[in-house]
Amino acid sequence: MTATHARPHAGARARAGGARGVRDVLALVLLPLPLVVAVLPGAFAGGGTRRWFGGRGESQRADAQAAKDAAAEAFYELDTAQRDLRISIETITAVDSSPDARRVADEFAALGRRIDEVSHRYITAVDAHDLDRDDLEASVAARARTELTKAKDELVRVKSELDRFARGLGPLLDKAETQLARLAPAVERARQALLAASNALDSVRSSGMRADDLAARLAALAPELTRLNEGAGRHGVAETLQRADHVMRDAEAVRAEAERLPERAAEIDHRLVSLRTRAQALTTRAGGVEPILSELRRRFTVACWQDLQPVPAQAAESVRRAEEKLKEAARARDEQRWADATALLATVRALLNSTDEAVSAAGDRLRRLDAVAKDPQQEIDRTRFAIRDAQRLAMAGRSTPDPRHARPLDDSVARLERAIAGLEGRHPDYWHFLTETEAVRAAVARVVGQIRGDRAPAT
Repeated sequence: MTATHARPHAGARARAGGARGVRDVLALVLLPLPLVVAVLPGAFAGGGTRRWFGGRGESQRADAQAAKDAAAEAFYELDTAQRDLRISIETITAVDSSPDARRVADEFAALGRRIDEVSHRYITAVDAHDLDRDDLEASVAARARTELTKAKDELVRVKSELDRFARGLGPLLDKAETQLARLAPAVERARQALLAASNALDSVRSSGMRADDLAARLAALAPELTRLNEGAGRHGVAETLQRADHVMRDAEAVRAEAERLPERAAEIDHRLVSLRTRAQALTTRAGGVEPILSELRRRFTVACWQDLQPVPAQAAESVRRAEEKLKEAARARDEQRWADATALLATVRALLNSTDEAVSAAGDRLRRLDAVAKDPQQEIDRTRFAIRDAQRLAMAGRSTPDPRHARPLDDSVARLERAIAGLEGRHPDYWHFLTETEAVRAAVARVVGQIRGDRAPAT
């Protein structure tokens, strides 16, 4: 219902209700006293200017007035329902841009045009008939009653259509109201997160830490805060909710990192000391690799130690590189480039780990070769036990083994026998023997895993 129709409606309501009697009484009260005295006797004496007609004519006037009042009431109810529903539609369209939301907006607009049409006919009917005229004819009153009744019926009918339409908005309106209810708390959480991040940053900077990267990240959120303050009316509810969540997450991340910065600095200091100590220890241990290689070369075939020949040079180079990276990490720490310092320390740790493994491998090789040269039977028995255990499992509950299990187990038996045969001779390759028995046990373990997997109950 348009604003231009709301003004005629106000006049119609005044004439339709008890406001008419109040207006008449006020007019009399405001007259000069002599005029009131002059008017009243004439009114009581029947000498007034209004021509009263009784009987059927007065009844027609009363019926028309009742029809007018009923139409005014229907008009008022329709107008109120339309205004209330417009708020609901605006709520939905402010939050929801889905096809369903656009459809209900179009349907409401169509209903609005229908309401305008029936409202116009109602106002026209009201304006066409002055039921307060003294010379109102009975036929005119009857026609007025008919037109006003028709207008009222149309208003009621459209009101029913509007009510049906409103009942169908439930899911969309609930969703929209839920999002609107989230809006203010979400924006407030974002603002509080920004404030907490700013306070945390001020605190660590007051202790002498620059935290320039954190300050830059916090400054980058300022435009987002400006958009939040501009409100959902400008940017939409969905976009504002998304922006509030983004600002809150980023601000909380800045706050958490700022609060952890002193701890992070202390941790980097500790790791610098620890890794320097480890690098020094590895330098000492790497010096012991050459005597181990000499022992291997003296007692075992080339195949048992040839792959370990580069270890001393590689260890020395790795330790040298680690020490250089430690110096770079220390400079990054002094310049408060925390991410760079952390990355450099990770590189140092990886270099030292690989060096440690290479240095340890030489000593481990000598110990294992000593053991197998002294008593190869222990390694043989260990491998045969693994094969027999797998064979028993393969035969459990069966008269013949599954070929998928039997074939690799038979191959493992043959492979072990070949490895044992390789020990014969004057200079056996003990390292080949050890790698072969390890490979056999690994193959057997795969078969055992397959058997258990096949027999596991289906879930």
